[in-house]
Amino acid sequence: MLMPIPWLESDDFHFPPIEQALTAPNGLLAAGGDLHVERLLEAYRQGIFPWYESGQPILWWSPDPRLVLKPAQLRLSRSLKKLLKRHPYVISMDQDFAAVILACATARRGEAGTWITDDMQSAYTELHARGLAHSVEVWSGTSLVGGLYGIALGQIFFGESMFSKEDNTSKLALAYLAKQLQVWGYQLIDCQVSSEHLVSLGASDISRTQFKQELRNFLPEPGKPGHWLIDPDLVVSDDEF
Repeated sequence: MLMPIPWLESDDFHFPPIEQALTAPNGLLAAGGDLHVERLLEAYRQGIFPWYESGQPILWWSPDPRLVLKPAQLRLSRSLKKLLKRHPYVISMDQDFAAVILACATARRGEAGTWITDDMQSAYTELHARGLAHSVEVWSGTSLVGGLYGIALGQIFFGESMFSKEDNTSKLALAYLAKQLQVWGYQLIDCQVSSEHLVSLGASDISRTQFKQELRNFLPEPGKPGHWLIDPDLVVSDDEF
């Protein structure tokens, strides 16, 4: 039987303790509320994120375990190593956030669990305008062929979604993100829930308790607010990971 969960009112930005999240479905904590920027920021600071399908109320999650990736521990596949040695793409940051989130939404349209609704796109685009949500773009000429986006708070990058229109372009975006985050002193990339794809790239599961401690350790530390520019001399090579 599905256990009841708290309902959030639109004028109340408080979340229940993450320890109250359900075990089945794993991590479901609350429903309702809205995607107001301050509510979203409060959620991420506590290790909570929204994930729901169109037509559902907003659902808020804090799974246990939590999938995370330390930037220095990215694991490169053979194909990605080959691509890094020589590729025709231009990598940028925050040059077209709206196009990246739209591409991520389009790539998942029709899939079970699609969560990048129009309201989600509007909310995260507002976070981007405030210098808190960021994108990585992979360009082939003037065409956007891969990328990812997420939220940066303190020294943690909370990854949201990625897409590829050509082989390995989302992985290429992740490799450049990981290297740039290392340079800037970021400590963790939150990948939310476990997937074979991300585990193959070096991500690993930690307990919710440990993730909560990581939030305590790294959110108070200064991050890099404002719109991001990738370092022009940044080089990502296969011997760095």
